[in-house]
Amino acid sequence: MEETGAKIPMIVIFAPTACGKTALVTDIFGSESKGSLAGKAEIISADSQAVYRFLNIGTAKPSEKEQSSLTHHLIDVQTPDIQFGVGDFIDLADKAALEIREKGKIPVIVGGSGFYVRSFILGLPETPISKPEIREKIKERLRTEGNGNLYHELKMVDREYARKIDLHDGIRISRALEVYYSTGRPLSSYKMPDTPRAKYDFCTIILERPREELYRRIDLRVDAMFEMGLAQEIEGLKKMGYGKDSPGMKAIGYSEFFTTPLPEDLPQTEKLAQIKDLIKNHSRRYAKKQYTIMRDIPGAIRLPADDRPQVEKIISEFLKAHLQ
Repeated sequence: MEETGAKIPMIVIFAPTACGKTALVTDIFGSESKGSLAGKAEIISADSQAVYRFLNIGTAKPSEKEQSSLTHHLIDVQTPDIQFGVGDFIDLADKAALEIREKGKIPVIVGGSGFYVRSFILGLPETPISKPEIREKIKERLRTEGNGNLYHELKMVDREYARKIDLHDGIRISRALEVYYSTGRPLSSYKMPDTPRAKYDFCTIILERPREELYRRIDLRVDAMFEMGLAQEIEGLKKMGYGKDSPGMKAIGYSEFFTTPLPEDLPQTEKLAQIKDLIKNHSRRYAKKQYTIMRDIPGAIRLPADDRPQVEKIISEFLKAHLQ
């Protein structure tokens, strides 16, 4: 094991939804794996929606079998009515990494939220604290006007930052507008860190699939979610008191059930079909944007998502210096 004060070895495996990352890491690190890395790691989930309890089908959380084979952190840590942001993620991920190392295991960041992964690797920019009155005003506007209006406004005042985030990302849309109206400067004008955080020794792997293949897998994933009961999960969440204003309900796969304008006399099967198509379209756009966010991570290695031997080889070579 490395000496006290040495950098913490951190494996990062990034890929957008439906790329196959969960199955891959379970195959490499899981208790039933036949490879040399079986049982040597624990996962820190970098999924901005899997942190929420009760959101299971639409977030495609690792199954009970996968979680029993390989310990996952940062899943089901918050209720859907409480906002969970990138700062919360970094704080909890740092704590989880220390806990995992104390067990003598390797922490592995796995996820498809590019902003979370990028921010964990490089850190957050130093930006001013927004004015409370402006924050509350924008929060109320987001509730009454919806993401679309505020996103359009953000494109007018900070087009560069707007290109990096998604229309459905109400948290970051709000934050960017808060900074702009509090300081008169766009969020994109504040320098973003461009070197990895010094406390970690990163091995970053970005899994890739041909675009059409990825889109086909996304479509199949969404079809499976509806077959598993996504619509029923939404109804259950409504009965628990969660609605369109709940932070957890603003994610792709959930927001469409609250924000899609459909005729009331439209048969339920047709309503669900239209919502399903919207989720597919939004998921494809989101996947493309996540790759853009991760485009220039220092030292990142891009590999085909199905090349398990090469992924395991790179990880094994990286760990040699840390597991002696």
